[in-house]
Amino acid sequence: MAHYVARRVLLLIPVLLAVYTITFFLFQLTPGGPWAKEKPLPRQVIAALNAKYGIDRPLSVQYVTYLTNAVTRLDLGPSYKQTSRTVTEIIAQFFPFSIVLGLTAMALALLLGIPLGIISALRHNTLMDYAAMFFAGIGVSVPTFVIGPILVYLLAVKAGLLPTGGAPTGGALVLLEPHNWKYVLMPALTLSFAPLALLARYTRAAMLEVVRMDYIRTARSKGLKERLVVHRHALKNALIPVVTVAGVLLAEILVGSFYVEFVFNWPGIGRYFVTSVSNRDYPVLMGVTLLFAGLVAVMNLIVDLAYAYLDPRIRYR
Repeated sequence: MAHYVARRVLLLIPVLLAVYTITFFLFQLTPGGPWAKEKPLPRQVIAALNAKYGIDRPLSVQYVTYLTNAVTRLDLGPSYKQTSRTVTEIIAQFFPFSIVLGLTAMALALLLGIPLGIISALRHNTLMDYAAMFFAGIGVSVPTFVIGPILVYLLAVKAGLLPTGGAPTGGALVLLEPHNWKYVLMPALTLSFAPLALLARYTRAAMLEVVRMDYIRTARSKGLKERLVVHRHALKNALIPVVTVAGVLLAEILVGSFYVEFVFNWPGIGRYFVTSVSNRDYPVLMGVTLLFAGLVAVMNLIVDLAYAYLDPRIRYR
């Protein structure tokens, strides 16, 4: 297992290098530049800015310099727009908010979606099954830009139970305090709706396949309680495809919460990433892109390792 993990970690190097190379040259092919504005800057100012940030150097020098600084010193360069701050400082400020929001949303999706799928499968073709799949169908088909405003209207405007958006001051760690849960709940609910529905559908499909197998019939014929049959025999095998989907969904939640962060005024890295696109803040875009690529790769590794836990027949060498 250790050799397998080491190989997979080493494979991150060419993956991140490929992402860096593609992103770097896409920036060069993009029309305009980081200093393009509605009112053009004087040529002398543009030349001075290019010299300050090293943009006037040959592409090969820029490519190697940025890569060397990132690998040896974890230096992702300065922001073009917030000149007093580095990209590393910006990520350290905003990314923890995205982590708290993403993990909360995924926890809600797992805690509600998997039990919903199990109940739906065990009550197959009953009213409960139809109701659960109707709810899951709504969750899959209705986008977050519809769910978000509806929750704001119901829970914040009408009921007054939750704030309309924003986060408490003091950094992301403040969100872990019990009295600050209200700031996270509504954006997390919005972000978890689609993953919850998908997990419910995949869990139902996997459970329906497993509960019809011979070893499940044998376990029931021995007189085991239904709870033991489900938890000890059926659920582990049924969770293998669900874990695959859950890993992809978690990576998607962590890197794809742009709209939710924007609507709820959440100070996450996704919202800042979108702002950096319009500002042409290329160092921030590069740093966040590499961060997201690394997250997706790590989530794939965690999913593969979870297979070995769920199915003893799977061995990694």
